[in-house]
Amino acid sequence: MTPQSNFLIVAPVPADQIEPLKSLLASMTGLPGTANPENPVVPFGSFEEIHYARFVILDDRTLDDLAAFGVSIPVFPVTLALAVDCDGSADDCLAHLARDAGDGLRQIFSHCEGFRPDSDLRSWMKSRLRPSAASYVNWIGRTVRQVHEEAALRNFLLEQIRAMPATRNDLQGIRQQLVEAVRSGQQDGTLTLSPPKGTPPAWKLRNLLHLASVPIAILAFALLVWSAPILLIPSVVAALAFAWLLRRYEKTEPEIIVRMPPQHAERLGRDEDHDVTNQFTVLGSVKPSLFRTLTLTIVLWLVDYGARHIYNRGRLGRIQTIHFARWMFLDGKKRVLFLSNYDGSLEAYMDDFINKVGWGLNLVFSNGVGYPRTHWLVRDGSKSEQQFKYTLRRHQLPTQVWYKAYPSLTAFDIARNTRVREGIERKSMTDTEIRTWLQDL
Repeated sequence: MTPQSNFLIVAPVPADQIEPLKSLLASMTGLPGTANPENPVVPFGSFEEIHYARFVILDDRTLDDLAAFGVSIPVFPVTLALAVDCDGSADDCLAHLARDAGDGLRQIFSHCEGFRPDSDLRSWMKSRLRPSAASYVNWIGRTVRQVHEEAALRNFLLEQIRAMPATRNDLQGIRQQLVEAVRSGQQDGTLTLSPPKGTPPAWKLRNLLHLASVPIAILAFALLVWSAPILLIPSVVAALAFAWLLRRYEKTEPEIIVRMPPQHAERLGRDEDHDVTNQFTVLGSVKPSLFRTLTLTIVLWLVDYGARHIYNRGRLGRIQTIHFARWMFLDGKKRVLFLSNYDGSLEAYMDDFINKVGWGLNLVFSNGVGYPRTHWLVRDGSKSEQQFKYTLRRHQLPTQVWYKAYPSLTAFDIARNTRVREGIERKSMTDTEIRTWLQDL
């Protein structure tokens, strides 16, 4: 299995370089905001390991909302962010980009502070990396190559089926003919179905240790309390203190709901719905208290744990339309950047979350400025549907360049194509199984 990685590069942009940078980024697109895969600046389509990538200018227009909390309004520079989701290690992908798209990246980063013509590009980018606090991959181990090969396989099989007599109904014979056609296609080079590579031992070890961390911590705590029950008292006190502080903050923090002017939504809408998949970029401030910062840090660690070990086979909770998503802290955990790649319209995306995992939205985003008021961290909040949607649009940023390695394929399509391949590679199937398998075709 080839695991997936991601990285984020963030660099400030001087005021006089913002418009020239926007013009350069616009030259990389075909449709509004959508990268031309073969653009001459950074031809993302030539990098086989990249699933998604985006360049986005982080210009936070919501900082004035912090005034309602009685704190001074911070000043953060406008920054350029390069975010990439890839197969294999992030370091290898970064090195590949620096080597094969170095000239274009130099053009882009020349608009950023601290970049000089003689800068070592790879070292400069690595010095500006920001780690993910939590990340989600729809299906860990499914590579870009696999997605393309399995899509080609299904198209090939469809052609074979269309050539068969419409009256044919011998299921075993149909499948055997398709299996033989695939075998012939592989022999003559028409089809390629690459076997999975071995899982890197270092990744496997890190993943196992990460998986074991929570059970070990719970077991250690249970044994400690068993041997010294008096230690349970501080834990109970801490839990009660957390509950009291949580309700205190939830009741007293100002609720800031601002509906953005129609022009803002129209500007964002120009970059959406050009494909079956859309991008989403949201930037916001963490509510200014140590309590909220610590709460969000713990919550995102738990989200990352769940996404890594539980929700790693096609769904995040009950949501099945997200390809990749992640949360990153910025500026000493004063702000959070959220990036997502999802199928369907934004309206359907928001409704999906509200109806299926609204409590999860509250758990994370209620720690941010401008979110509808929650009750006990998980209740209410996103249930105030219009207020929630106003908040998302207010904090959403236009993405200047967005790349997807497999246009026109939804997460459902990709999962279906994998099932088609599995049906071809199985040694035998019952008639019932073949009938179900053919439905995927």
